[in-house]
Amino acid sequence: MKYIQDWFEGMGLAPDTSSILTQVVMAAVIALLSILANFIAKRVVLRIITHYVKNNRYTWDNYMLERKVFHKLSHIVPALIIYFSSSLFPAYETAIEKGVAIYMTVVVLMVVSAFLNAINDIYATFEVSKSRPIRGYLQVLKILFFIVGGILLISNLIGQSPLILLSGIGALSAVIMLIFKDSILGLVAGVQLSTNDMVRVGDWIEMPKYGTDGDVIDISLNTVKVRNWDMTITTIPTYALISDSFKNWRGMQSSGGRRIKRSVYLDMNSIRICDQEMLDKLRKIHFLEEHIAQKEREIEAYNTEHEIDRSNLVNGRALTNVGLFRTYIQCYLQHHPQIHQGMLCIVRQLQPEESGLPMEIYAFTNDIRWVAYEGAQSDIFDHLLAVAPEFGLRVFQNPTGHDMKNMLQQPETDRGLA
Repeated sequence: MKYIQDWFEGMGLAPDTSSILTQVVMAAVIALLSILANFIAKRVVLRIITHYVKNNRYTWDNYMLERKVFHKLSHIVPALIIYFSSSLFPAYETAIEKGVAIYMTVVVLMVVSAFLNAINDIYATFEVSKSRPIRGYLQVLKILFFIVGGILLISNLIGQSPLILLSGIGALSAVIMLIFKDSILGLVAGVQLSTNDMVRVGDWIEMPKYGTDGDVIDISLNTVKVRNWDMTITTIPTYALISDSFKNWRGMQSSGGRRIKRSVYLDMNSIRICDQEMLDKLRKIHFLEEHIAQKEREIEAYNTEHEIDRSNLVNGRALTNVGLFRTYIQCYLQHHPQIHQGMLCIVRQLQPEESGLPMEIYAFTNDIRWVAYEGAQSDIFDHLLAVAPEFGLRVFQNPTGHDMKNMLQQPETDRGLA
């Protein structure tokens, strides 16, 4: 700097002017050096690092590159040049050092944030990440780092020791607890969810209170994101999964079977004892041929043993159309290719209601996919609704406009025939 100032004075400039011009020139030189160092760091060093990262056999460093950890780290290079050049400007040395310290603190926080994001990405490649997510813990670390960084920035600006600010945090603990209430609750909830394996990324959960019915796509410190089946996204507070109840369908997905629990409502006026004509007709059904023959032998033996008068169908034991229909459904399900035969499969009558007699199917499909499940369930009930009249049974439904029209037209038709 003395050489430059002497050169300016040799040109006939005043000492004060020469001093100012010298500082301007040195500032320009330092700025050019900083720009050059930043250019070399980004265009040369980063390209070498990128080439090495993409061509080695490791994959974890690729996530560092994607999160721009090295790119953010390169911002420190020009700051170091400015920091070590501050002694050339005695009048502004303290201000320059403070400014550079603030800048480097911000850069370090950015690097730490990107590094923690990269760690989460690396961890997500392992299968254990679905049952033990660490994103919430990393977010807590980020909060701690940013708090420490904020304290360092403030202490640097006011020129006081960070310990003085730390000593005042105890008095502000109540305020801090209030500000970070959701984060603290989320951290505790995240630990419980992870420890008890209550929910994982990819689980199908149902939470009617929040209108949630879909797959978990993200578990963070404060929120759990769920993609519903209508492709909307619902955000639930993490602690709500601890304080409120929810249904997790993971057990169904891992079992390999999805439950069918649906009823066919039969008109009770169509239920009757089978006469010989109906038995001869139903005997031709493949699933019932052997069953009817066996039951006829059992009934005949029972009625003969107890000397039952069969001139009236009410006496003794007899087959009913609803009983044979229930047996047919059971056999049909046992031979259905889409029903899981290793899981519970029953057909039962429920309490009669004003809408008829419920004949409930309780079984499991062997394909848990939604489309396949709905297709199998629909095929089964399509068939049962179509074959019920073959048993002399009517499926119950409330009268429709067409039924009312037929009822009104019936007397006119009868009079015409008369």
